[in-house]
Amino acid sequence: MRISYFDFVMDIKISTAKRLHGTVPVPGDKSVSHRALMISALANGESEILGFLDAADPQSTLSCIQSLGVEVRRRQGSLRVKGKGLQGLRAADSILDAGNSGTTIRLLSGILAGQPFTTTVTGDESLRQRPMKRIIEPLSRMGAAISSPPEQTAPLTIQGSFPLHPISFSMERPSAQVKSAVLLAGLFGDGTTKVTEMIRTRDHTERMLGLPVDESANGRTVTVDGGKTIDPRTFQIPADISSAAFFIAAATLVPGSEVRLPGVGLNPTRIKIVELFRSLGASIDTVGAKVVAGEPIGDLLVKSSHLQGTVELQAHDVAQLIDEVPIIAVTLALSGVSLSVRGGGDLRNKESDRIRSVVTNLRHIGLDVDEYPDGFAFQSKKTLIPSVCDSFGDHRIAMAFGIAGLVLKGETTVQHAECVEISFPSFWGLLLKLQQD
Repeated sequence: MRISYFDFVMDIKISTAKRLHGTVPVPGDKSVSHRALMISALANGESEILGFLDAADPQSTLSCIQSLGVEVRRRQGSLRVKGKGLQGLRAADSILDAGNSGTTIRLLSGILAGQPFTTTVTGDESLRQRPMKRIIEPLSRMGAAISSPPEQTAPLTIQGSFPLHPISFSMERPSAQVKSAVLLAGLFGDGTTKVTEMIRTRDHTERMLGLPVDESANGRTVTVDGGKTIDPRTFQIPADISSAAFFIAAATLVPGSEVRLPGVGLNPTRIKIVELFRSLGASIDTVGAKVVAGEPIGDLLVKSSHLQGTVELQAHDVAQLIDEVPIIAVTLALSGVSLSVRGGGDLRNKESDRIRSVVTNLRHIGLDVDEYPDGFAFQSKKTLIPSVCDSFGDHRIAMAFGIAGLVLKGETTVQHAECVEISFPSFWGLLLKLQQD
């Protein structure tokens, strides 16, 4: 694997791997890192965060909460966050910058909706194109005044209100970010706020806040009482299953491989990719499973294996695999497994249009792919070819097609590969090390 730098843009050239062997220290879970920071900021006292993901997206959240008056100190591999309580945040001196992080801007908007001051939040060019109507509407119903461009994108100017009005909110489409934004806003309500989802999404926010959940034929309802006291605590961030997914795929695809991934988060709302790969014949064993700070974790031992079958992903599947669809597509394409993805329109609103990004690059490596407004599909094909693949500035696209390069016969180039800094800064180095062990 060779790395080339051109005007601060990094292109990576990846050759066929003989085998992969070793242990991969997967970085901390991005979703949990964001939430641990925000919840710690609202706690009544000092919390400690262990295993925090030190990457661009969580750093955006860290910068934002510091601008709101929260003191954060680094100490021996941990973060110490001196919480201000629900009513202790102060107005920022300048516009808050969420960078490339949709989680930052959407969840933080829920907190800002309940503040007695006005805040403007923006992000980079990519983030400013992502839809914000989905949070503007419920937070406005709760009493916040939110202004935005006509397209209802960032920047958002949020004139908070305290207390907010409690609401019962039914999710029109599955989104853990929207659910979390409303639940966080509910902390500032003068009553009980309820959020109901028909399709279960990742549940870190309700786990970390200890919120009651009711499941029935009418959906899954999470309840939060306004004024809920948040006690300081120690958060242990598990390794990110969405980042581990790339190495699960790599070890599965490259013959003779055996890779261990320690301390991976095994939250039931996040492990569908493991279940999917196992159903196709992947050798993925869980070792030493336990529960830490409310989140199940364990080591994953992955050995090379041959996948077989046909996969059809519908809307409820995509909701639980929203970050893993690119690596699933690459893995199945290289395994000769046919794939259909439908009901995934929200994939077009991620760091890139992930439907278009995946389809474009799969076509570059020789696969016939049908593209739909809400997904894509392809049939199995035995022979694929190395090519130049564009990351489209999307970390998950870059890593997915980096894994493809380990299997394709020849040299594959991933353009703009520096974007992995968003979630997994050490990715390319770890990929190289696995080939040398």
